Amino acid sequence: MSFSGIDGAGKSTQIEVLCEYLRDAGLKVRVIPFWDEVARLKGVRETTGHTLFKGEKGVGRPDAPVNRRDKNVQSAPMTLVRYFLYFVDAVSLRHVVKKSLSSGADFVVFDRYAYDELANLKLGNPISRAYAKFILSFVPKPDVGYFLDADPVQARARKPEYPLDFLITCRESYLDLCRLAGSITVIDPMPIPDVQRQILGHALAHLPLDYSRAKAS
Repeated sequence: MSFSGIDGAGKSTQIEVLCEYLRDAGLKVRVIPFWDEVARLKGVRETTGHTLFKGEKGVGRPDAPVNRRDKNVQSAPMTLVRYFLYFVDAVSLRHVVKKSLSSGADFVVFDRYAYDELANLKLGNPISRAYAKFILSFVPKPDVGYFLDADPVQARARKPEYPLDFLITCRESYLDLCRLAGSITVIDPMPIPDVQRQILGHALAHLPLDYSRAKAS
């Protein structure tokens, strides 16, 4: 399973709730943070974000916003760098998925996926769109992939790191990517408890039949 969305969409909260439910049901769950266990060449990313573009480090909070300069830098040279980095990450992702499938976990949950990188590209550009299609065909497709849609204004209020105009553009890119991939479940913006119920209901529908029957009884 994978969870994707703009910064501040509530992915961490929803992953925590779902995993708690599955673990309470006796299932072994492994959570894989994409940026920690999949992404490679982190030194290159830090150099571009902090040294070259003077972006701030850390996680933005309502009481302590930060001004990041990395994926919101949309120059042509950076797009070429992203093509290279995202391919390296796609190769890494294939290995991580293969390893996780033999880990003995009943559920493997990815906190972000390749989708979250491809959404940084300008998918209206024919070259970037063709590149995204290639990466989508190359990386393993999750059994369940979620895009948590969110109001950019509210998302930035929860996690102030990027300019609002970038979040608006990024959200549209995610939606375009969902249409391109054709296999990502879009969770519309709604109150947190409603999002939890929709995610859980969708997840239960994809559980093994014997487990689903056991829960129903």
